[in-house]
Amino acid sequence: MGRHSSGAPRRPEDVTARPPRALRHVLFRQQWRDLVFLHWPADPFEVARLLPPGTVPDLHNGRTYVGLVFFRMEDLGFGNAPPLPYLGSFGEVNVRLYSRDALGRRGVVFRSLDCDRLLPVLAAEAVFRLPYRWSRIRGRWSDDRLLYSTRRRGASGPAARVWLDVHDAPLSPSPLEEFLTYRWGLHGRALGRSYYLPNTHPTWQFRDCTLLDLDDSLIASAGLSEPVGEPVSVLYAPGLPVRFGTPTLLPPPGTGPRPPR
Repeated sequence: MGRHSSGAPRRPEDVTARPPRALRHVLFRQQWRDLVFLHWPADPFEVARLLPPGTVPDLHNGRTYVGLVFFRMEDLGFGNAPPLPYLGSFGEVNVRLYSRDALGRRGVVFRSLDCDRLLPVLAAEAVFRLPYRWSRIRGRWSDDRLLYSTRRRGASGPAARVWLDVHDAPLSPSPLEEFLTYRWGLHGRALGRSYYLPNTHPTWQFRDCTLLDLDDSLIASAGLSEPVGEPVSVLYAPGLPVRFGTPTLLPPPGTGPRPPR
């Protein structure tokens, strides 16, 4: 991993529809397909305890959020090598939080990532210490309706299901939805140090959708309070190509922004 930059904490970077910086090197790339984003408000004090050292909850109008995201990943490849056959395509469902570091970079923190391919689960856990879980995931279209379901392997593993009616009309995201989806990296922790892993992709193209049904126990199993009520945001995106760069270490704790009091 690269070295961190030193200095006083910086102001948060702007929320932008395009990446605020180019990648120096492409570590791996992938395609994201048929994404469903669901979001609820979360307690910033509860969230702060779950983030890597050197980061704090990222706030929008004084509130932070938890996301439940369903999608299919395809054509995973490393550098300029061809995509991996079979192992490079799989379903994923993640629970994510929103973070900010001392350099002002906004990111996501994954509390769980359910995946239906075992080898990517083992590889991501070994290299990036990301909390992948081997699960059964199904995604199915019926006319304009999309159904995702997942259950973690095990007799009583947590599960989630979402059913959407997807419309043809494009959707312009609200300022809150821009805050939640215009994210250009993730924060994680490996080998005792926190890191930032950048990504780039084209601007999101969302489509109008209606939530028909939802059931979830993944958020509670990720150490968060169970959300109350309907999600404050429901988004569908057909997909886009994504590239990830090389990670950099975060400044040591104590040099970054202060957590909420």
